[in-house]
Amino acid sequence: MPNGESRETAAGQPAAHTAAPASPPLEVSLVIPVRDETRTLPALIASIRAQTFPPAEVIIVDGGSTDETVALARRLTAGDERFRVIEAGPATPGRGRNVGSAAARSAWLAYTDAGIRVEPTWLERLAREVEQDPALDVVFGNYEPVTETRFERWAALAFITPKQERPNGRVRGPVVPSSLMRRELWAAVGGFPDLRAAEDMIFVERVRARARKVGWSPDATVWWQLPSSLARVFRRFVLYSRHNVWAGRQHDWHYSVARNYLLGVPFLVLALVHSAYWLLLPVLGTLARVAKMLWVRREGRGLGWLLNPVQFLGVGLILLTIDLATFVGWAQATLLRRWYRGAA
Repeated sequence: MPNGESRETAAGQPAAHTAAPASPPLEVSLVIPVRDETRTLPALIASIRAQTFPPAEVIIVDGGSTDETVALARRLTAGDERFRVIEAGPATPGRGRNVGSAAARSAWLAYTDAGIRVEPTWLERLAREVEQDPALDVVFGNYEPVTETRFERWAALAFITPKQERPNGRVRGPVVPSSLMRRELWAAVGGFPDLRAAEDMIFVERVRARARKVGWSPDATVWWQLPSSLARVFRRFVLYSRHNVWAGRQHDWHYSVARNYLLGVPFLVLALVHSAYWLLLPVLGTLARVAKMLWVRREGRGLGWLLNPVQFLGVGLILLTIDLATFVGWAQATLLRRWYRGAA
């Protein structure tokens, strides 16, 4: 019977209007792992409170902060029963997300991270995709770097992934900190690996392989705070490098960096044996690498922007810093692994 059609009783009188039962509203648990985030937590919590589609609960999982993160989280969320703060002890982001996901009460899980600010419509736009297509198991949103300073703009060009075409538009991702998925999917893939880096990449690969249908929401955006100095970039990428090696993910990044420098070794030898002019070739190769990186991230900007010498130098310096951090983290991971094996 079509929706809204009346029917008659046995006595010939119209029966009360009957409508198809409405689907229950989507309930979402938002899970956030944190550690030593007193600087970024206020902006994140404020942006969560401003959501046009409020989460049913927000689970903040502390992974062993040594600062006032836990006390600050409790103070900022006091009086709001949606927020829960769980102290998981020393925990990686992967384990923190698993602790929060296991404690969640909702059938749907959203994820974001500290150091991020979510747009007011972020969760609404993710949820809307599910409401429009109930067959979806996971929806990935977009992320954008915060580029308020010149250094942050250079950093974004040096290591932020360019946008890709997806069914609904151009999206930067997929990434865990801008995602919504069924809780049963999180459980089906075995949760997140217990790692401090690469855990999100591994998890996304498993989710996309297991999900029946993947959705994309280009307008569901979170803003990621980038490192503000070369020293911070170096420390962050040493950490990423070390944990990527421990996860056996050198093929994602390390091998390509190593190949770039191995290609330069013959020219270094020729420079030592014959002429220093041979060093120009590796230098030109590095410049070409920076130019290619800028080209794929130009987003319609002209040749003047591409060839800006100050920007070119800044991006190149950050890129070389990341390369150095890659090798340092790689060496640390290798040496520590050998030390652990020897100690065992």
